[in-house]
Amino acid sequence: MRNPARRRRLSMTSLIDVIFLLLLFFMLSSTFSRFSEVEISAAGSGGATESETQMSFLQLGENSLRMNGEDIDLTNLSQEFSEIAPDAETLRVLVSLRDEVTAQRLTDVLVVLRGIDRLNINVLGS
Repeated sequence: MRNPARRRRLSMTSLIDVIFLLLLFFMLSSTFSRFSEVEISAAGSGGATESETQMSFLQLGENSLRMNGEDIDLTNLSQEFSEIAPDAETLRVLVSLRDEVTAQRLTDVLVVLRGIDRLNINVLGS
């Protein structure tokens, strides 16, 4: 008579190790990624602007930031906008990008601009 074939017991150790490594990988990858939502409206051809709306021009480079032709620092951006036309109801800001600007740099500037009331922000495309 033949002995019936015995089934080997399943080892749960390797399965647990694989699950742990996957869990660790996904936890670490989500920790190091930053998410930020920024609403962008592209400037298009438009008609006349209202009289209550003032306009400002912001030129963004990789290491530079110019507002209405003058160099400014990103930390002083909200203060500069508070000094421009304090009695205007709306301040329209046109943001022009240089070629070397990264998406992270643009996001940093737009996050600061979104924190300022009365701004209507338009990003100029190339």
